[in-house]
Amino acid sequence: MAPSAPSTRRAALSRCPTIVRALMAAGATGLLCVCAPVLAERADRFRPIVIEADKPGSLDLQRQVVTFAGNVQIVQGTMTIRAERVEVRELPGGHRAAVAIGAPGRPASYRQKRDGLDEFVEAAADRIDYDSGAGTLVFTGNAAVRRLRGGAVADEITGGLIRWDDRAELFSVEGSPPGEAGGRVRATLTPPPPAAAD
Repeated sequence: MAPSAPSTRRAALSRCPTIVRALMAAGATGLLCVCAPVLAERADRFRPIVIEADKPGSLDLQRQVVTFAGNVQIVQGTMTIRAERVEVRELPGGHRAAVAIGAPGRPASYRQKRDGLDEFVEAAADRIDYDSGAGTLVFTGNAAVRRLRGGAVADEITGGLIRWDDRAELFSVEGSPPGEAGGRVRATLTPPPPAAAD
């Protein structure tokens, strides 16, 4: 006899992480936290930052701020950020903070290899804030973050605001940016491929 729909659903939910089970059961639309090991490539932080743009840039030595506009590309190791406008600020301790703003119809984008794996994390949003000292990325406005495994999308999170804390290995997503109401969040999580038989 085939299992009933409720028992099949309970069995499927029991295989999901606790937070995902709670969200699926409640049909939550506000805040979602996804704990997944998505550490960025560690060696990237010790590589030089290369910035290219179509328009002239400015370097304010007194404020320690570099500003570029026009099809900007920032590359540091395996990390690439593309945007219409980028501002990079030097922080105490040698760290940097960057703000990348997209153009209408062309969001800012981010891509970086995961540490020790053949996987990449890609993201796009109207605005991307990066803080190398805190190890955080914040994607604001029409945000989407994807984990690619073997070139195919394995996981995807969308919402109005997505925060990635690399050190805590934590993504959080909200339905709308601060100051705005409503909005839905969505997460599609793919299980890892089955282990090869010995």
